[in-house]
Amino acid sequence: MRYHEKPNMYVKHVEIKVADLDRSIKYYTEIIGFQILQQTADRVVFTTDGQSSILSIVQPEGAYQSPQKTTGLYHFAILLPSRKDLANIIRHLQQRGIYFGASDHDVSEALYLRDPDNNGIEIYADRIPEEWTWTGDQVYMKTEPLDFKDLMQNAQGEWNGLPAKTVMGHIHLHVANLEKAKEFYTALGYRVVLRYGGKALFISTGDYHHHIGLNTWNGEDAPQPASNQVGLQSFTVQLDESDETIMKRLAFIGAPVEQIENGFITVDPSGNRIIVEK
Repeated sequence: MRYHEKPNMYVKHVEIKVADLDRSIKYYTEIIGFQILQQTADRVVFTTDGQSSILSIVQPEGAYQSPQKTTGLYHFAILLPSRKDLANIIRHLQQRGIYFGASDHDVSEALYLRDPDNNGIEIYADRIPEEWTWTGDQVYMKTEPLDFKDLMQNAQGEWNGLPAKTVMGHIHLHVANLEKAKEFYTALGYRVVLRYGGKALFISTGDYHHHIGLNTWNGEDAPQPASNQVGLQSFTVQLDESDETIMKRLAFIGAPVEQIENGFITVDPSGNRIIVEK
């Protein structure tokens, strides 16, 4: 988990918009395995350790799901501490009759789900970094079938929800233009560690396989979603660099910057809202 602590600039929290708060509470507690940390009439903050949060949901007025392909959330990715935890949640999902996809990415083993509002979710466990393959400054990743027979040998004990040490592993975004996204996120402090198929790239700090994924799979120049459309509300990045240095770089490329008490808020060229906190 060293890639999700300082000095790395990791994604530490994601907030998504949903159309029915009660329906989503049931899904994220009973199926995914979060606990409720705080709740108001239109917002719920989830926890795995009873103290901190990596995910929250909000129900905007008139929230709706649109069939239109837009920029925004492709998926957020929950990183489990071990293969045992991944095997245990697979057994839990199977017992609940929940459909999910699965892939071996070489650097990790992953499950893919959709919440009731079609928000994408990845749940994964990393392989040890010594098993990752790097060619220069580029990491190797693949998408192949998951070896369930081998993985499920690690299952043990009863499912008791997400482990306390679960973190937000990464976020993957739909963007309208890959080169503009690259310019913005490199100004924010990330570097490209993989270009994938000409329409996606993966970026990180500290030589992680990726803290953020970016793609144009919803189309070049895809429109931004409406403010009350379900999907991404914002994501929060941990900052360990001088915020003045980053803000100057963002200002130089014309990105908006709004200072807040513990950092600043910015928006990428595709309308994805980012809270940068010290």
